[in-house]
Amino acid sequence: MIGWAFRQLAIWGGIGLLLYAFAGNRLTQLLQHTAPADASQAAASGTPSAARAMPNSLVFHANAQGHVVLEGAVNGAPVQFLVDTGATVVALTLHDAEAAGISHNDLVYSMRFATANGDVRAAPVTLRELRIGQLVVNDVSAVVQENLFGSLLGQSFLTRIDSYEMRDGVLTLNYW
Repeated sequence: MIGWAFRQLAIWGGIGLLLYAFAGNRLTQLLQHTAPADASQAAASGTPSAARAMPNSLVFHANAQGHVVLEGAVNGAPVQFLVDTGATVVALTLHDAEAAGISHNDLVYSMRFATANGDVRAAPVTLRELRIGQLVVNDVSAVVQENLFGSLLGQSFLTRIDSYEMRDGVLTLNYW
């Protein structure tokens, strides 16, 4: 009796696996045949589609100290950024701000930040364009901070892209 039950279990289990494989294969074929139509409809309507494209990615490796330092541009002027995922906003040195066309005379130091080096004053600004490689983000909130030794790429930029990930000393920026 037990042998008969195991045989039946094996037979019906095998039939179930075959049906599952067949249904999965048919579903895959169906999705492959409908994807081009969906992608062309999305392209025509101007809306993004998951079937149409994967996001672009930029990859940066940490230096020997574990920091990600990358070259960018603010309003067309070259700026070297230290990526700081803990910083609320992009912070520019006075020198980098002036190179980007932000006049020292136009700055109003109306903000205060508590940093590891104590309280510092900062002037809020809006960056017309912040470029990292081929990735461009317009109208980025930032500050010009007193006594800053290097410009910081913070959350006011990072949250404007589709996603970013820092893992094992590698920063990946993903965008459409």
